[in-house]
Amino acid sequence: MNVVSEKADLSVKTVSHFISGQVVAPSNDRFKDIFNPATGEVTGAVALASVEEVNSAVQAATAAFPSWSEMAPLKRARILFKFKELLNKHQDELAMLITREHGKVFTDAQGEVVRGIEVVEFACGIPNLLKTDFTDQIGGGIDNWNLRQPLGVVAGITPFNFPVMVPMWMFPVALACGNTFILKPSERDPSASLRLAELLTEAGLPNGVFNVVNGDKVAVDALIEHPDVAAISFVGSTPIAEYIHTEASKRGKRVQALGGAKNHLVVMPDADLDRAVDALIGAAYGSAGERCMAISVAVAVGQTGDELIEKLIPRVESLVIKNGENLDAEMGPLVTAEHKAKVSGYIEAGEAEGAKLVVDGRVHPVAAENGFFIGGTLFDGVRTDMKIYKEEIFGPVLAVIRVPDFASAVKLINAHEFGNGVSLYTSDGGVARAFTRQIQVGMVGVNVPIPVPMAWHSFGGWKKSLFGDHHAYGEEGIRFYTRYKSVMQRWPDSISKGAEFTMPVAK
Repeated sequence: MNVVSEKADLSVKTVSHFISGQVVAPSNDRFKDIFNPATGEVTGAVALASVEEVNSAVQAATAAFPSWSEMAPLKRARILFKFKELLNKHQDELAMLITREHGKVFTDAQGEVVRGIEVVEFACGIPNLLKTDFTDQIGGGIDNWNLRQPLGVVAGITPFNFPVMVPMWMFPVALACGNTFILKPSERDPSASLRLAELLTEAGLPNGVFNVVNGDKVAVDALIEHPDVAAISFVGSTPIAEYIHTEASKRGKRVQALGGAKNHLVVMPDADLDRAVDALIGAAYGSAGERCMAISVAVAVGQTGDELIEKLIPRVESLVIKNGENLDAEMGPLVTAEHKAKVSGYIEAGEAEGAKLVVDGRVHPVAAENGFFIGGTLFDGVRTDMKIYKEEIFGPVLAVIRVPDFASAVKLINAHEFGNGVSLYTSDGGVARAFTRQIQVGMVGVNVPIPVPMAWHSFGGWKKSLFGDHHAYGEEGIRFYTRYKSVMQRWPDSISKGAEFTMPVAK
């Protein structure tokens, strides 16, 4: 876990917590190293919150809720507009923070920041998004309308792979709806979250409305167990998603927990094979495969398998893998040494189970460098009973599996326990239509390799890729972060005298 005490050498930067509008000093001696994945060097230490520090953040958010929730939605939107301006101004700064702590290439990190900004832009429309319905004169002088009101203090627990974008899937919408927010980011790359908190404060957000507590399971459990936290959003692995959903739900909290994935890309015989290969290279190896929407399985239909493998090999072998600060880099390192070892273990398991290891990323020259690098890896002859097919690897490993026809491809994908994202490459509109209707997956692309919905739609999978009833951001996010209230109203001059014993009906 790389936990260090306060007596260790903390000459490198220390990342602490942001509570009630300011960075607060750690109150205990629990820290964890922060690495630069491209060099393997320790660049800082992140404080791991105690239960008391989590409680302090909840207290600050609770105190800020009454005035923030009563603020006019337009005024909240104006703060978010200012925040968006600051994000635009500091895009490259945020992207570099991502690259230096996560490892993804700088250009990819820039794209991550932009996708986060798009959710802020969506949330700026909150005066219109919170408009509801009114029905005049449903009967007997009664009018009926509905409201959407904020939940209270809500929390977000986010993963290491998108330290800017995924938090911004959550808090802009939550804040726009009138909630106060506590962010528990990944302890592997925490610096971006503190910078977002500073920019929100600069934008005019009142103290206590947005707070950051860094930490591990102690902080997660404290948020789950705190009676004043009304809802929890989570993005990460399926085991943790299930745990958070179970533990928070039984305490009466609203939960939105996005879990793991095993995303397939189906290559039909009529597909443009060169474009399909371009898609696979970017979707499988971009961000070193550390994306919940990464394509990790290519499904070759009919006789496409041999030619697909033949075209993939030179592309995988020629990936430009280096420190992501280099603008020509196509792939950077994995996030930690432990994660590199985990991915290497999956490659070993694939070999042991009989898959054909066509390109072995472990022997790539970059794998011998001090950073947490591993080369692009390609398997052929993969079966559905293999570990590398069943489990999410979260690394630059692409498995090719062959099926005889379209129906077999659909059956194979629908049988998998995950249902996050999927893509189909074809030139046949009828096949595409059948695929989008029959496939049991939450996000579907047709000739689009990574079908991540835009900010005004919503993100989320099916099956064991999502626990809870709501997808993230978009209109689903508005529903998640608000309670629906129906109001029926009648004034005295329209009320007849005497008790009414029958069910009221429209007349």
